[in-house]
Amino acid sequence: MSTKIIRNKELSIFEALIPVFALIGMLAFNVYVFGDNALGGSNQFILLLGASVAAIVGFLNKVSYKKMLDEVAENIKSTAGAILILLMVGSLAGTWLVSGVIPSMIYYGLKILSPAIFLPATLIICSVISIATGSSWTTSATVGIALIGIGGALGFDLGMVAGAVISGAYFGDKLSPMSDTTNLAPAMAGTDLFTHIRYMTITTVPTYIITLVAFIILGLTVETHGIANTDSLLTDIEKSFNITPWLFLVPVIVIGLIVKKTEPLIALLVGTLLGGIFAIIFQPNIVLMLSGGTEMNFINAYKGIMNAITTKSVIPTDNATLADLFTSGGMEKMLGTIWLILCAMVFGGIMDAIGALARISQSLLKLAHSTVGLFASTVGSCLALNVTASDQYLAIVVPGKMFAKAYRDKGLAPENLSRTLEDSGTVTSVLIPWNTCGAYQSGALGVATFDYLPYAIFNYLSPIMTLIFAALNIKIRQLVSKEEAE
Repeated sequence: MSTKIIRNKELSIFEALIPVFALIGMLAFNVYVFGDNALGGSNQFILLLGASVAAIVGFLNKVSYKKMLDEVAENIKSTAGAILILLMVGSLAGTWLVSGVIPSMIYYGLKILSPAIFLPATLIICSVISIATGSSWTTSATVGIALIGIGGALGFDLGMVAGAVISGAYFGDKLSPMSDTTNLAPAMAGTDLFTHIRYMTITTVPTYIITLVAFIILGLTVETHGIANTDSLLTDIEKSFNITPWLFLVPVIVIGLIVKKTEPLIALLVGTLLGGIFAIIFQPNIVLMLSGGTEMNFINAYKGIMNAITTKSVIPTDNATLADLFTSGGMEKMLGTIWLILCAMVFGGIMDAIGALARISQSLLKLAHSTVGLFASTVGSCLALNVTASDQYLAIVVPGKMFAKAYRDKGLAPENLSRTLEDSGTVTSVLIPWNTCGAYQSGALGVATFDYLPYAIFNYLSPIMTLIFAALNIKIRQLVSKEEAE
């Protein structure tokens, strides 16, 4: 991943903000016109229009077309891993549905997880899995999808369930030494990984406790229809699938691979293939139905599994509640999200090439006259980059490079910067629909960003908490010179 920051001395702050205001205005109008369908394609084109505005600003400031295109290419190249993971998540969801893995999780989850404890249990489960795997994306793509299914069956608002999944997933992602952002932030700030993680717990643990309490309260106060409908749901699941605990071997193996630091792509591929094998063993009738054949043989088994992996699969049911849960889009479902990511990278790449991202960060830096002002400028810069660059890595790298010297000049230890980068850059990325993280989580969980945003409590509370600690001067670590240390 490239961490180069492009600067353009000729660009003014007004010029740097023109594409931002144009994009926000066009997106707002587009969402007004299309509503929830805006992500079906029109928002993607709006991002390209925003990139065109940025390119015009660049041309007027003598930035070459080749320079802009090269930076776009670098941005798109950096998303190759994310795009492949998205495709594998779609394929995994397909085979996990037709094999009965997800229905079995829902079935046993309905028996164990009552509505009263479901939301806090979801938060805790996703936290543990994310710490173990170091990946909020993998957590959402595995246990997150299953928990969404269970929550829907219990009658919870899916935005609420997704908020609990995302809150837990990003808590674990922040504190896991295996997380890429947790390694990137201290590298940019100039501190070491475990100092960063220990220092980050000062703001992260209180934020998590507040989030947990909030979900406990929500779980006790939200009315659901889960208890009344559980028996009929369990019966209808059993009618459609052969439910057995043996199916849990698939997610256990996948999680075990990730805990062993297997690359996520490999782990997801293994999960997809195991899902296909288990589908043939435990759900042969469903595989045959998807193949369109009349008898089970190698060709029809192959065709049924490939259809589940690549295209939309619908398992027939008379239960309206289960209809959505028994539908998977396969890899095809992820194409819209991939389209969004590519268009976002075009906008972010041109903004970087013309020097707009660096110019916006520099302007925020000028506002940092005090310690709390420096923290606030860092938070603001991370948020701005998540909106404009559409990528959490840039939201860590650019402010990390821009603010490192300022923190040293004010006598602040580098872990102050690394913590603030994570508290604002990492966790807020998922709240932006056109950010790679927001697009991914929305696509993987099947819940619109604006639907889960009010319930992603941990994510929007984290930057607030870091500013509160800075304002009250709580645990703000100072630089220690060699003489003082001796």
